[in-house]
Amino acid sequence: MVKMVLTKSTTGLHMRYQKLGKSFETSRLTLGGGGIGQVWGATDRKEALATVRLAADSGINFFDMAPMYGKGEAESVMGQAFADGLSKDVHLTTKYMLGDCPEDKIFTALSNSLDESCARMGRDYIDVFVLHGFVIADGWSDGRQARILPVIAVPMSKYQNAVIPAFERLKASGRIGAWGVTAASTQNENLAVVGATERPDVVQCIANALDSSGSMALIDETPGPREVIAKAADAGIGVMGIRAVAAGSLTQAIDREVHPKSAELKDFHRSAGFRALAQSRGVSPAYLAHSYALSMPGVDTLVLGVKNQAELIECLEAEAAAPMSAELVAAVDASVSG
Repeated sequence: MVKMVLTKSTTGLHMRYQKLGKSFETSRLTLGGGGIGQVWGATDRKEALATVRLAADSGINFFDMAPMYGKGEAESVMGQAFADGLSKDVHLTTKYMLGDCPEDKIFTALSNSLDESCARMGRDYIDVFVLHGFVIADGWSDGRQARILPVIAVPMSKYQNAVIPAFERLKASGRIGAWGVTAASTQNENLAVVGATERPDVVQCIANALDSSGSMALIDETPGPREVIAKAADAGIGVMGIRAVAAGSLTQAIDREVHPKSAELKDFHRSAGFRALAQSRGVSPAYLAHSYALSMPGVDTLVLGVKNQAELIECLEAEAAAPMSAELVAAVDASVSG
């Protein structure tokens, strides 16, 4: 159930809250580490700190970090922003890109990364520890990113035999509250992860109007993130929506240099009608994209990739507005079809 409260924010906006699966109550917006870690365009430490503090002042109580975001920069920003300590109502994630690690080294690799992340953020406990990267079929070595699969992907049997027990061991020890998976792999494996008997507490799923994972995609297949979201929600798994603006494709202009043949640039060109729709309604494409993602059934919280206060305020305004009407949802869908 979603509830609304009046925050103490200087913006004067409302924030909605919702249970993250069977875990804690989370704000409908989560501040991601990609923006403040300078993954999504340039920013600096001063602005990143101000953005984190504005997020907290605005009622955001969930922060999604990872050591890969700026080589620890995002986590370091969190540690500095909350140097005086975190309220018990503020929740953090961190992640680890395990890859095809030998089974007997998996627990140590996860444990060591958790220690390093805790040190950067000034914590001795993390609410959600997420497997960064992909879970793939055993023996699979094809697709767009075949060369780096050993770095970014865990074979399914290794995930079942060693990764799940390692996460559960960390959970039982009290070092983490829950664990999760980035469910943005091939569709069969996404569905297998959320449909298994031993399943994660939380999953991160693609949540945008294009249903696009952009350059994250491992193969050319019809994307089905909404089915993953629905099955996860039905199973009581918390759902964190990611890539609401499709890595910049659903904004007015991509704010960093991308390859001329990149999936993001293709998605950007595909979204011309979406930008026209936003203009006709007097809002920015980013505002419309976040409003749409927040309206997607099954998404408990939406992870923001914002890198400064101005981008954050626009997202806060989108969250505070009334839910998107069915007519507008249909118009957005029509604007990106074909």
